Amino acid sequence: MSDELNFARVFLDFSRSKLLDEFWPRTCQCLGMLTDDRIWWRPHESDNSIGNLLLHLNGNVRQWIVVPFGGVPDARNRPAEFAEKRHIPGAELRERLDATLREVDEILQRMEPAALLQNYDIQHQKNVTGIEAIYHVVEHFAMHHGQILYITKLVTGQDLGFYKHLEQRK
Repeated sequence: MSDELNFARVFLDFSRSKLLDEFWPRTCQCLGMLTDDRIWWRPHESDNSIGNLLLHLNGNVRQWIVVPFGGVPDARNRPAEFAEKRHIPGAELRERLDATLREVDEILQRMEPAALLQNYDIQHQKNVTGIEAIYHVVEHFAMHHGQILYITKLVTGQDLGFYKHLEQRK
């Protein structure tokens, strides 16, 4: 395998791993610790709840990966993700994003390296390369994932334990 093909595969596999093996399971652990009321809690009217963040992540991941690489129409309504105030059950939010991430997993597994260098028009931005789109999604997911972890710790008062292995003394 050429160095370019190897690099592409490493990038795609690492991106899948961050989204599906690290961020998503930890997000799900947080959801399992929260009631629906806590998922929709917001300290101020101008803040986002975890529910809003999950809707937003689903919309972003679909728009930046599923639409351009999966060939589906863009039906995103970004303002609605933040405006939602109904208490959509946490289980439903989880199912929606889980289904999207399964689509992403399939897309990234079968993606050809050439797709990383092609240009796409995404979210009113012209000439976004495939590598930029994927990098954007992983970075964006990480940022909101961190907010979800923080909100969970804030409302439960619990350590999530994700880094306990680093505290063990040899």
